Amino acid sequence: MPTSWSQRTGAAVSVSPTSGLVTEPLVRPADPLLSLVVPVYNEAESVQLFFDTCRSVLDAAAVRFEVVFVNDGSRDETRGQLLRLGSAEPRLRLINLSRNFGKEIALSAGLDFARGDVVVPIDVDLQDPPQLIIEFLAQWRNGYDVVYGIRGSRSHDGFAKRATSAWFYRLFNRVSNTEIPADVGDFRLLDRRVVDTLNRMSERNRFMKGLFAWVGFPAIGICYDRPARAAGATKWNHWRLWNFALDGFVGFSTAPLRIWAYLGASVAMLALLYGSFIVVRTLMFGIDVPGYASLLAAVLFLGGLQLLSIGVIGEYLGRLFVEVKARPLYIVESSFPTPMNGTDL
Repeated sequence: MPTSWSQRTGAAVSVSPTSGLVTEPLVRPADPLLSLVVPVYNEAESVQLFFDTCRSVLDAAAVRFEVVFVNDGSRDETRGQLLRLGSAEPRLRLINLSRNFGKEIALSAGLDFARGDVVVPIDVDLQDPPQLIIEFLAQWRNGYDVVYGIRGSRSHDGFAKRATSAWFYRLFNRVSNTEIPADVGDFRLLDRRVVDTLNRMSERNRFMKGLFAWVGFPAIGICYDRPARAAGATKWNHWRLWNFALDGFVGFSTAPLRIWAYLGASVAMLALLYGSFIVVRTLMFGIDVPGYASLLAAVLFLGGLQLLSIGVIGEYLGRLFVEVKARPLYIVESSFPTPMNGTDL
């Protein structure tokens, strides 16, 4: 059985071809290294304020830390800002991706490069307060491998966004076998063995909230009020959020396929019953000329159902097509500091 060892803790992670992944409980180090994983895309206005805020909070708590920024193909001055910050701060690391791969892939890249005993994915907009990380660490020391933030007050989000978010969580948890906590984003603390487990997942269509929930491990939530963005503007629009939700449904549930199978069977049964009725009526009362309107309505209805069912199948088939090609999740164009001049924190 092949075995991989965590470089910082010496904890074993074993892989069995038949039963999957086997992890062993880790000993909590007294002075853990914390890795902040921060995907950024066109966030030149936010990175300085974010880093200064995190540094003041973590230094005040005497926490050893590194900040892993993943530059997801930014087109503004984000890269230059981070290079200037990194030249004066050895605890900052920068991973430049060759193009924009999307937040989920950038987050996965950050998890790959994070070296900490604990890892905290966090957004650069400071809507997830860094002060909460100290409470995350306290719960981690109590034995929890995952500590996630639950968004309490979201008054700065619009009504439509709050409503659609609530609908998504309810619907997702009804159709999926993997339940994700409501009002929980990517902001959470992950123990090293959780990160090692996530890094072994090779799927290309990644819905990280689902993956965080799927791996399991002892978890607890901490509620907090979510403030407005400290700087910059959100890069998410309604279309991107819709596609993000679609990735979640298709990646963690086969219910859409099942629904259309049941719907197709129901329509076929109704068609059979109606056909039998027509045959019996013709035998009893003679040939009847059907109306054009009813015939056209039936053809259009059944044609629409067929196109919708093909579309649902296409969503799954398209993702299978991407998985079969097995392209790399991301491409790193450059990093700072380089492995030759990096520091051991």
